[in-house]
Amino acid sequence: MTMPIRPGMTVPLPGPLHSHRDKLNELADLGYTDIWSAEADGADAFTPLALAAAWEPRLRLGTAIVPAYTRSPACLAQSVASLADAAPGRFAIGIGSSSNVIVERWNGVPFVDPYKKVRDVVRFLRDALSGEKVAKSYDTFDIQGFRMGIRPEQVPPILVAGLREGMLRLAAREGDGAIINWLSAHDVAQVAAVVRDAAGGVDKEIVARIFVCPSENAQVVRDAGKFAIAAYLNVPVYAAFHEWLGRGRVLQPMWDAWKAGDRKAALAAIPDHVVDELIVHGSPAECRTKIQAYFDNGVTTSSLAILALDPELKHWDAVRALAPNAS
Repeated sequence: MTMPIRPGMTVPLPGPLHSHRDKLNELADLGYTDIWSAEADGADAFTPLALAAAWEPRLRLGTAIVPAYTRSPACLAQSVASLADAAPGRFAIGIGSSSNVIVERWNGVPFVDPYKKVRDVVRFLRDALSGEKVAKSYDTFDIQGFRMGIRPEQVPPILVAGLREGMLRLAAREGDGAIINWLSAHDVAQVAAVVRDAAGGVDKEIVARIFVCPSENAQVVRDAGKFAIAAYLNVPVYAAFHEWLGRGRVLQPMWDAWKAGDRKAALAAIPDHVVDELIVHGSPAECRTKIQAYFDNGVTTSSLAILALDPELKHWDAVRALAPNAS
């Protein structure tokens, strides 16, 4: 693998968006190379990156992820082209299926054929960003005569969020890389092997959102971390992912209790070692070592997501303690 190693941070940072300029400048000073936005129930994915494009030219910008369902294809292409035009050569668009909770329950859009939908959006973006008129029937939507009115100087790389083999192979075959989430450093080796195999020897970027809480109060972190794990790993796409990773046996008691409506029992059923695997915690030095293990196993770009699981933890202290140039 010859891809450059890129240490990144999840945005938006705490506080109102208009207050982030100095913080973004400090991220770059601290050695972070990238910022990656997400889109669920907070800020949209593009606005924090548009501000950063103007405020801090040292940072590369990426979305991890924008759901394939929640914008129409042409609207999404316009957003992608606009940000690529604002930050030429330093923007990457990450697309994924998201989940039935976000797509269907929160946005009222049927969560149907996620593999085909993501594949079609990736193909449409390739077509639209070429500048040619698109008149084409994809499996999940039709486009009749759309042509982009804006031509970015550099077409951004398109990354695909993947959990299991189908999406990971799509990311490798038709995308410029994969975005991965909610997995251990050990799990990365299994995921990266699928990407490498499907890429046929071509280097592909692998971006990992890594959940981190630099606190030595292990029991506090584990107790709070179980709430985050239960919230995600009971979502069907994440449950299937962790079955594929081999955690089905240890997580089945949690899934059973959750389906029975017993949230307290579900939390209690999560073993401490699962928290330790999926959430990086410990002293800042221990956390940096654990983050390095993700890179060692195949990640090329990190997007650290700092979890305030310890009430004593201050977000910006954690940002500084985990920085690439920290000692």
